[in-house]
Amino acid sequence: MRKIVIAATVALSALSLAACSQQTQDATDAAASSAADDLSDLASDAADKAGQLGADASDAANDAADAAKDAGADAADAVGDTADAAAKAAADAEAAMDEGTAEKPKAQ
Repeated sequence: MRKIVIAATVALSALSLAACSQQTQDATDAAASSAADDLSDLASDAADKAGQLGADASDAANDAADAAKDAGADAADAVGDTADAAAKAAADAEAAMDEGTAEKPKAQ
């Protein structure tokens, strides 16, 4: 009888361990699945943010290119205005010199 009780106790212990092991395995599987889902969500969010940063950088580069183009056009306009002003000043100076030689004051 003693052997039967020992065998039953061992069998019951083995059955308990098997049941506990299954619960532990189920809990571990659930935790691993949840962690994988969280990691996937984080990776997706990171990819979205990286894509947005790329779009923002592209927009900033386009804005900088537009600003450079505008600055170049403004500089060209300023050079043209300066050249026009210089030509007018030269014409005015030439006209003044012509007037000065035409109306030379008489020496006394």
